[in-house]
Amino acid sequence: METKKEIKILLWIAIAFAAAFFMPIDSERFNTAIYATLDLVKWYAQEHVILCLLPAFFIAGVISIFVSQGSILKYFGANAKKWLAYTVASVSGTVLAVCSCTILPLFSSIHKRGAGLGPAVAFLYSGPAINILAIILTARILGFEMGVARIIGAVTF
Repeated sequence: METKKEIKILLWIAIAFAAAFFMPIDSERFNTAIYATLDLVKWYAQEHVILCLLPAFFIAGVISIFVSQGSILKYFGANAKKWLAYTVASVSGTVLAVCSCTILPLFSSIHKRGAGLGPAVAFLYSGPAINILAIILTARILGFEMGVARIIGAVTF
């Protein structure tokens, strides 16, 4: 038997037992924190997953079915011109109103279809930064110059 491994497991069991034993269930502050945590999980499941992640998975599926692998390889593949691949990848996020977590299925979809890692990461980075809603919001709140700076900065970086 591995004594170190057994002691480590015993230590984790003791920590879990102590956490359960000394849990302040009677405390109003503790109960409020637990309720707020569960309420936030419920909100996340209802709002974010249903309204953001499911459409992103749907769009990724549409990309994998309707966008041919040849076109992905033509614009994002290893034999594509670097300036063209990175430009198309960084600008293509403008048509998608996605956030940083919903761009991940789209990134995975184009990468699995044959896009190089560099252009796929450029798409991953610039998609949330350059989407049309983010640009309009930035320009309305911070001014037109900041909206243009956001476009230029997202594509350049």
